[in-house]
Formats: sequence, C-alpha cells, structure tokens
Amino acid sequence: MRTEIFKLGNFDLQCGEALKNAFISYEAHGQLNKEKSNVIVYPTWYSGNHEDVRAAIGPGRALDPEKYFIVVPDMFGNGYSSSPSNTEYPHDRGRFPSVTPYDNVIAQHQLLTDFYGITKIQLVVGFSMSAQQAFHWGALYPELVAAIAPICGSAKTASHNWLFLETLKKALILDENFNAGDYITQPESGLRAFTIIYASWAFSQTFYRKNLHLSWLGQSFNSMDEFLEFWHNFFTPKNDANNLLTMLDTWQRADISNHVKFDGDLNSALSAITCKAIVMPGRTDMYFPPEDNETEVIMMPNAELRVIESIYGHGAGGPGFSTQDDDDFIDHALMELLGHT
Repeated sequence: MRTEIFKLGNFDLQCGEALKNAFISYEAHGQLNKEKSNVIVYPTWYSGNHEDVRAAIGPGRALDPEKYFIVVPDMFGNGYSSSPSNTEYPHDRGRFPSVTPYDNVIAQHQLLTDFYGITKIQLVVGFSMSAQQAFHWGALYPELVAAIAPICGSAKTASHNWLFLETLKKALILDENFNAGDYITQPESGLRAFTIIYASWAFSQTFYRKNLHLSWLGQSFNSMDEFLEFWHNFFTPKNDANNLLTMLDTWQRADISNHVKFDGDLNSALSAITCKAIVMPGRTDMYFPPEDNETEVIMMPNAELRVIESIYGHGAGGPGFSTQDDDDFIDHALMELLGHT
C-alpha cells in the first residue's frame, strides 16, 4: 500500500467558491490490472482517515488487495486532504468553505479517471459518511460504477440526524476558547463535550445496558468515566476542531438530490442508481436508522436492504468497531456484489 497526493488545482465547489490549491490524499492497496477492471473505492468516514479503512482490507476478505486495486480517498476536511488545518488563507481555519458529498465524489472521480484512466469501478463501498458518498457515486456516475454498498449511511441526511449534529457543533463553537475558529490551542472543553455527546449516540442503549463499553476494542475499563476518557483520546488527537466542523457541515448537507442533474428531486436521484446495490443499515443505529434506508431502497431499481442485526448501534458498520459476526455479515454482502458467492 502507498499513500499519495492528487493535486486538483483551484477546485470549484458546489457552494460557489473555488478551493485554492486543493488536493486529496489517498491510499492505494494492491495493483491495477492491465485492463483497469479491478477497481474498488472506499472513501473515508467522519473523523476517519485512510489508515482507519485498513481494518476492512486484507487477503481472503472481500476487499482483497491480492485481487483488487483498492483506492481509499480521504474526505475533504479530515486533515489529510484539503482541510482547515492545512490550507492557507483565505480558506484556512474557520474560513474553510462548505463542502458537499458531491464535491468529494467529483474530486475522487478526477483522481480515478484523469490520473489512472479508469473506466469501470467494480464497487464503491462506504461506512457512515462514506456510505453517503457511495450513494452519490452511484447517482452521478452510473455508467462507471458496477455496484455500491452503503453501510450505516443514508443518501440524504434526515432531520433528526441533522439535529444531533447541530448539538455537536454547538459544543465546539460555544467553548470560550474557540474564537470563531481562530483558537490558539484546541478548544478542549468543547471537544470533551463533543466526544461525550458523540459516545452517547455511537452505540445503542442495549450496548450500554450490557456494559459492552467496558470492554470495547479489547480494552478493559472499570467505569463509564474511564471509557469516556479512552473515547476522547481515541477520537480527538487526530482531529482538529475546525476539521471536525467542516466534516460535520458536509454531513449535514448530504442530499443526493442536490445536483443540477436532479434539481432537488430525490426520487430522480435515487432512480439514477441503476447498478447493483446492497444497502446495510444497523438495526440499532441512531444516526442512520433502517427506516431511512427503507424509503430510499424503494426508489432504487436494483437495490436490496440487508439489516445488520447488531446491538452495536452505528458501530456495527465500522470495520473492527463491533463483532466478527458483524464484519463477516458485511464481507459476505461485498463478496456477493463482487461475484464471489
């Protein structure tokens, strides 16, 4: 595997601004075959980066680097691709412009087509915000994408999901040290409030009732306080506050119909996803409940809904975030989409 930078130049965003000297970081696994026909794309999720996606990739698994060329592009705002933390004035820090999932997908499309000359993608798979990108890939480039696998994510951010994200935003910007994004040091109080709120939604009520938080990721905690301290340190060191707000804004703006091609018509956008699709919500996911996907799948011509029956909430869809059974359930569906079962 190797990490690379793809320069986009001055990149036009849907918000009407041009992001100066834009770039996307990405990691590639495996080798592109001579026919350029073995491509899988797995974008990053909220607060995640290409290193986190490695947990979904490996020999013998659906995303097998010995068979496929797997491209993992970092989302704008995650600190690896163009982000508030690594962009110069006038788009630095709190001045970074709004980015949509389509902006991310269009940039990724440029990487794959302009740089690699790819004309067919076997699968676009994603978890959470990268599931949203998978939907957008299928709608905007149906001639290019053979299959999509959105995991614990929706084509359009629901109102209740948007409201949850707004509480996270307030936790950060109301920190007295936030200073409209021009903070000297990270707004620690805001970040601690942020991670506590996030933890309360990331897993299900049953997950906490069964005290699974006391042994998450193979750790051993004696109390909720110990778990929350681990969660905070797991989440924040790699995430600048302005970066978190940029990705959060992208999440809130996710709407597959928000493109001139669809003119706000959700049915038209979802109907444009003509490729095979297996949509996998988590039964107890509080961000993206199965009901949201049920209404979307109805409008997709070749889609199937498969619910991950897990008590790990949103974590059920994240590679390595829940149980081996959950990971195997997802792997089986991906193998099916790739024609291996």
